[in-house]
Amino acid sequence: MRDGLQDFTVVDVRAEGARRKTHLPGAISLPLSGITPERAARLPSGLLLVHCWGPACNGSTKGAMRLAALGREVKEMIGGLEYWIREGRPTEGRRPVDPRTATAADPGLVC
Repeated sequence: MRDGLQDFTVVDVRAEGARRKTHLPGAISLPLSGITPERAARLPSGLLLVHCWGPACNGSTKGAMRLAALGREVKEMIGGLEYWIREGRPTEGRRPVDPRTATAADPGLVC
């Protein structure tokens, strides 16, 4: 992304309620529990960049594995939303998150 690569789709596998609070700009919500062959087929073609909250959550690993098993090209965003926020990168949603205090213990942000 930093180098201008835009030929991928960001997929947030956290629960929809967590995504509504804050998410990466342009991310598609596909909660881990909702990954089915039908829903995976409706995602845009090409590379999927899957993320969850962060290293304390294994949702992105599980989501990437499920999508790869369905034949999708997948990369896992190591560090997830937590480290995106900590690096001061932009988010969207109803609730701003302070990168200095963002934590997996924050209810409603995690998978």
